[in-house]
Parts: sequence; C-alpha cells; structure tokens
Amino acid sequence: MQKPLTFTQRCVRIHFLNAKKMSIKEREYRLLEAISKDEEVTQATLASKLGMAVGSVNWYVKRLISRGYLKATRMNRTRLRYNLTQEGMAAFTHNATQYMRDSLKIYRDFRNQAQKTVGTMKSMGIDTVYLQGQDEIMDIMRLTCIEAGIGLLPTPEKWVVKINGNGYKWYEKLGQESANK
Repeated sequence: MQKPLTFTQRCVRIHFLNAKKMSIKEREYRLLEAISKDEEVTQATLASKLGMAVGSVNWYVKRLISRGYLKATRMNRTRLRYNLTQEGMAAFTHNATQYMRDSLKIYRDFRNQAQKTVGTMKSMGIDTVYLQGQDEIMDIMRLTCIEAGIGLLPTPEKWVVKINGNGYKWYEKLGQESANK
C-alpha cells in the first residue's frame, strides 16, 4: 500500500506537473539551487547532496551550460567554478515563483475543504473531534477547527477526522465513515 503524500510532496508533484510548460526540470532546478548556494561546489558534492550519481550530475550540468543557465570557469587544473547566468537566475526565479503559486493553490484547496467539513460538523452539533494525523494537511484542519470553536481531543472519543485521498473524512469512532459533500 502506497503511503499518502505529505503537503510538501503534493506541492512539489503538482508544481513539476505544471512545470511542463517551462523548460526546467526538477533535477535541473535542484542543481541550480545548490549551485546558487555554493558556486565552488564539486560535482561529487552535488551528487551526494542531491542523491544522484556523479555521471547524472555531469550530464545535467552540461545540459544547463548548453542552455545558457550555467557558466563553468576553471579555478585550477582540476576544479571548476559554476556561475548562474542571467538566464539561469531567471529560470530559477520563475520556477521558485511558480512553486509558491502552486503551494498556495493547494493550501487554499485544503483550507476550503476544511471549512466545508467543519461547517457540516457544526451544523450536526459536533463540538469536539479527534484529528488523526500530524502532517501539514491536518494542521490546516486543526486551525480551522480552532477558529470555528470545535474542541480538539487528545484521544479518539466519538468523532474522528482524517485525511482520505485528497480530502478530509470524518466518522464516528464506532460507526461508519461519513462522506463529505
């Protein structure tokens, strides 16, 4: 059984699905990010930090150079220095901005789902719940419950809220799961 994605993993996945419109891939972005932090970083260090093979790093670096995103200059006989070009910085910035937009959209979607779920629970007279899970998505539900005046229980008593697929599901501890509308 596959583990559900965390909020951050969902953001990254949606962002890089949207990135098909752009000309930069996830690994290229991660390389640009690492190089922007340390222009004297070696390919072996990049490979270790990013969990890639050195040969793959070399291939991506050459690709980024050929696209005009990076410039390599020789520091000494065996070392290179990588500099982000203006085009590389523009691609890096565009990608980071798009990631922020995608993250905020996902946040708004979960926030709306949480508000609808809490509204339904309040209309049914539910005033305390147990939230099952400790990730960012459940934090959105936690804050929404607090705002709406629904008490949060440390252990499951009657009503439980959990993540199920791409939304929130709530159910009575000994009863059937409720379908959120």
